[in-house]
Amino acid sequence: MMDISSANSNPATILVVEDNKMIARELFILLSRAGYHVITENNGPDALETAKISKPDIVLLDVMMPDMNGFEVCQHLREDSATYDLPVIFMTALDDPESKVRGFELGAIDYVTKPVHNAELQARLTTHLTLINLRKGLQREVQEREKLIVELDAYAHTVAHDLKGTMNNVIGFAHMLVKNGDALSYETRNQALETIMQHSYKMRDIIDGLLLLANVRQEDIETEDVDMAVLIKETQERLSMEIGATHAVITVPEVWLTAVGYAPWIEEVWFNYLSNAIKYGGTPPQIWVGAEEAEEGFNRYWVRDNGSGVLPGDRKKVFQPFTRIHRNDVQGHGLGLSIVQRIVEKLGGQVGIVGEPGEGATFFFTLPAAS
Repeated sequence: MMDISSANSNPATILVVEDNKMIARELFILLSRAGYHVITENNGPDALETAKISKPDIVLLDVMMPDMNGFEVCQHLREDSATYDLPVIFMTALDDPESKVRGFELGAIDYVTKPVHNAELQARLTTHLTLINLRKGLQREVQEREKLIVELDAYAHTVAHDLKGTMNNVIGFAHMLVKNGDALSYETRNQALETIMQHSYKMRDIIDGLLLLANVRQEDIETEDVDMAVLIKETQERLSMEIGATHAVITVPEVWLTAVGYAPWIEEVWFNYLSNAIKYGGTPPQIWVGAEEAEEGFNRYWVRDNGSGVLPGDRKKVFQPFTRIHRNDVQGHGLGLSIVQRIVEKLGGQVGIVGEPGEGATFFFTLPAAS
């Protein structure tokens, strides 16, 4: 029989609480050979302390122990916020229904009778560990859905407001052209059309950002070695109008470290970092782009600007969907950096920001290094 611990790279941890040292040793050998990580204690107080520290996957708990019996240990586990949810399986020679009922009332998930039968114990552990892992997976899914609901609520308030405001401008200028177009000067008509075009581009960017965010959540992609020099060149071409309008100077390295990832998504990361550096940089923006080896097996890529920087309290906010930091001089819908975080985390890396206020900001991301 294959148990769940041998199927995983991280074996399940079993805390065995048994006052009989010979039985405890037999259980230790039996469960260790089955692939579990086993911890043994022979009294209640030590077991409670070990349970807090080690957080085992299951507690295998003897009922009949001196000083503090198994029922009392289980009750203490349930009363402590650090151990209240630990699954407990009682080991007992007691066969009366009252004892079993009491154990279940204290929150036990199962019983095994003593002397413990090897095949029965492993079957029960395998079953309960499978159920525990399924429950943990369900909890993660629920947390992810709750997070998504929060993001969608923010979307309803922020992006809808942005789209409505932009649409009102388009409607207003279009209405002016329809009603009074013949009476307007050539310059005024062109200015109105230019404004309509700019606001239309803004709505398109918001919608494209939302679609990309949805794709990152749902799409499965194949990773490969990525040439960062090519992506930086393409990103600068996409930002050529912004670079020209602000006279931004972007300094890039001659040699790049190669990472493993998905080029279209990583280009979006560079695009968001560089466009933010142009928006929030100094006058004119001075921007430095680079790469370095990070922890073993990863590269760190970064974009540094000469702007006013980001306050420490705002550094986590900038990666939250539909959140703006408190700047009145730059307009945006607060979506770009949350896309960056989603992309990088899905590719196995992390994002972050460093720098002191008044000394510019350095936005970075890590990716697995190419072998």
